[in-house]
Amino acid sequence: MELHDVWFVLIAVLWIGYFFLEGFDFGIGILTKPLARNTAERRVLINTIGPVWDGNEVWLLTAGGATFAAFPDWYATLFSGFYIPLLLILVCLIVRGVAFEYRAKRPEPRWQRNWEEAIFWTSLVPAFLWGVAFANIVRGVDIDAQKNYVGGFWDLLNPYALLGGLVTLSLFTFHGAVFAALKTVGDIRDRARAAALKAGLAAAALAAVFLIWTQADNGNGWSLAALVIAVLALVGALLANRAAREGWAFVLSGATIVAAVAMLFLALFPDVMPSTLNPEWSLTVTNAASSPYTLKLMTIVAAVFTPLVLLYQSWTYWVFRKRIGVQHIPGHDPAAALDQG
Repeated sequence: MELHDVWFVLIAVLWIGYFFLEGFDFGIGILTKPLARNTAERRVLINTIGPVWDGNEVWLLTAGGATFAAFPDWYATLFSGFYIPLLLILVCLIVRGVAFEYRAKRPEPRWQRNWEEAIFWTSLVPAFLWGVAFANIVRGVDIDAQKNYVGGFWDLLNPYALLGGLVTLSLFTFHGAVFAALKTVGDIRDRARAAALKAGLAAAALAAVFLIWTQADNGNGWSLAALVIAVLALVGALLANRAAREGWAFVLSGATIVAAVAMLFLALFPDVMPSTLNPEWSLTVTNAASSPYTLKLMTIVAAVFTPLVLLYQSWTYWVFRKRIGVQHIPGHDPAAALDQG
């Protein structure tokens, strides 16, 4: 295996890790509106991800940086062609982070309601747009012989891409509901399981159509195996959720996301961005890659620092592993600071 193939795999792993971790973050943010009945319950939901949401976003920064360094032509074409949706995602992530930090800085109910509204929308919009973006990457876009995207914004909103957005939105909501059931106690835990069932059934219907469509147009034997794993994991997650086995439900909902995203990369390889104008103009792991020396140096750095990052993040999840409920909110005071414990 050549180094450019290795880095394609590593970038796929980074995106898979990001969607696995940030997926339940987005899901929690979306559920603050339909699941939480009052300010105290919204705070409980936010507190479940309070210690980890910013660490989860590191995976996005690393994936973007690795793409820039390992496949500069891929990065340039992707971020110029998908400028508007990626800018919307970036703005949402910025506002979302500010909302988490500022929500409890003042006691006025209107102040908190506004930031809670921001958390909801800045979780929902990226959850949808990431699916749109990756569906277009796999489907292919209008790339010319100079490796430039020559299509328009509205070309990205095709039926396949919109379906991909609905799939990620529903899967992340399901993943978040399962995580909420895993991390909470009391009545909100039971309602989270009920919400997970509804979101999971919606995700199953949408994902089945999207993944079969992907397999039919771009699939191979490896992507078919990933499709089967995704389907089995999603069914298992629904059954575990119904049996109130939240731990297994979370593992399997995460496995669904892992297998589904892996299927997209397996269907994409060896392209990184196919051209719909001419297959010979497609960006591949070969013609979009950096020099062998750059890839070699990056591999050494990644081998040293990646285990350290994984150990630190694993330690964070271990420290903040306990369940929480409204009884853990001091005085149920909605103006209290965000509880990181």
